[in-house]
Amino acid sequence: QVQLVESGGGLVQPGGSLRLSCAASRDQFYYYAVGWFRQAPGKEREGVSCIVSMDSSTYYTASVKGRFTISRDNAKNTVYLQMNSLKPEDTAVYYCATRRLSGALFNPREYEYWGQGTQVTVSS
Repeated sequence: QVQLVESGGGLVQPGGSLRLSCAASRDQFYYYAVGWFRQAPGKEREGVSCIVSMDSSTYYTASVKGRFTISRDNAKNTVYLQMNSLKPEDTAVYYCATRRLSGALFNPREYEYWGQGTQVTVSS
């Protein structure tokens, strides 16, 4: 069993920044990867970013490349998502999730454990 707790969401103006945190109950060696996903009202859940535990490889969906940065603090069992230059279309509930196996890193069906989500709203 793995518990994940997200935090750091909120309301921010376009062009602003937020840092999301995902605190995990197990250390990084328990997972193959940790991913960030988001889901806007009426839309499917989409993969945003992912970090692989073994070699810290990072991956981003095209719409956030150059604006978002995923990182981790092994001592705190925490993964972060730094979001800069936020746009209204980034508004969504953001979730972190973990997976034990490799595969399609942005397929939410391949992740076993999920946090409760944190709301990010980008609006003036």
